[in-house]
Amino acid sequence: MRRRLPTLTAAVTTALALLLTGCSGEGDRRADGVIRLSFQSLAWQKESVDANKQLVREWNAAHPDVQVDYVQGSWDNVHDQLLTSFEGGEAPDIIHDASDDLADFAYGGYLADLRTLLPDRLTRDIPQRSWDTTTFGGGVHGVPFLQEPKVLIANTKLLASSGVRIPTPERPWSWAEFRKVTERLTNEDKGTYGVAWPLKEPVSVTLNLGLSAGGKLFHRDADGKVTIRFDDGDRVMPATVRNQVGPDRSAARSALGMGGSDTLPGFFGGKYAMVPLGFSYRQQVVEQAPEGFEWTVLPTPAGSGGLAQGVSPQTLSVAEDSPHKREAVRFIDFLLRPPNMVRLARGDWMLPTGTEALADPALHTRENGWATGTALARALRPAPAQSVRGYPEWKDKVATPALQEYYSGAIDTAELRKRLVDDGNRVLARYQR
Repeated sequence: MRRRLPTLTAAVTTALALLLTGCSGEGDRRADGVIRLSFQSLAWQKESVDANKQLVREWNAAHPDVQVDYVQGSWDNVHDQLLTSFEGGEAPDIIHDASDDLADFAYGGYLADLRTLLPDRLTRDIPQRSWDTTTFGGGVHGVPFLQEPKVLIANTKLLASSGVRIPTPERPWSWAEFRKVTERLTNEDKGTYGVAWPLKEPVSVTLNLGLSAGGKLFHRDADGKVTIRFDDGDRVMPATVRNQVGPDRSAARSALGMGGSDTLPGFFGGKYAMVPLGFSYRQQVVEQAPEGFEWTVLPTPAGSGGLAQGVSPQTLSVAEDSPHKREAVRFIDFLLRPPNMVRLARGDWMLPTGTEALADPALHTRENGWATGTALARALRPAPAQSVRGYPEWKDKVATPALQEYYSGAIDTAELRKRLVDDGNRVLARYQR
């Protein structure tokens, strides 16, 4: 997610930190003829960090003339940190980020256009819909390599005792059926809700799951200008949640202000029968679930758009100022060879974008829901606001408060539409003059 510009103090602090961590000046050919590249990774889970570091070691062992230095970054401040490093001429050569954070950097000229540098193998292996998430102004400014669908993580015993139909990717619940299912799973006497929606950050969830019902919200005309509309398809997902929280009383109101991890204790304790979460949350479930707790992974509801949902893949980019772009892309190509992409995906408990990696048997096992997630990969689409300039301001100032009030019942659908559309288009207009 793109963030606001840092203050001067923060910028200076970050720049100094970059100097200390080795992101500066590492893209030079040394006196011994060795090219040194800096690779800033945002991996944070131990399995993922270990996989990334091991792949760097394997590259370095096989390429003594092009050595890669691993630099640990953080998702918490990556946008501000990268902006400071770009403006100071101290950016890493190889940059790990997410596609929804690239637009400002791409349009600002900070990221290299990779079209003439990428090998055919890589461009063919990753579907065009994934490349669309990193294409800005006609240039390709990142390689999308990991993606994370939303899934329903469910209490197996509660599902079985309720007698509801268990959905599959081939026969998912509709949004209307999902609403009825959560009512059946709710038991007020036992204090059990059918679902908990962790909507502390409601915008991306609403937009991405809205695609399943044909929602789009952002519409681009022939001149490239984007406007917001709130059509019938855009109403389905948010109206379902609002009804579950409100009249149905099948969704826990207290969960609306939670992040995903905050819902897990209640889920393990039987308070929530299901929780919609990102695919990678399975790792936390495996590590934190009490002994004997049985859970399963189900697809999210489908509508007129089928199982479609929006994603913003993790990406690897090359700094425009890097003097060794071809070598940097060679390393990216190595990192994303199908067996290596599988290692990275399993380390992060996510899905690879590559077609060959997705076919790996290790990602089709029923254990921990891998097969369900992999079956959803073909339905993943670029997040609706992927390349919309002005989206961060619209999200922070308009959409987040409006959706929070709507889900809680403080405003109705007409007021939600007015805020998202009228107020939202005024925001976007300032970025499209």
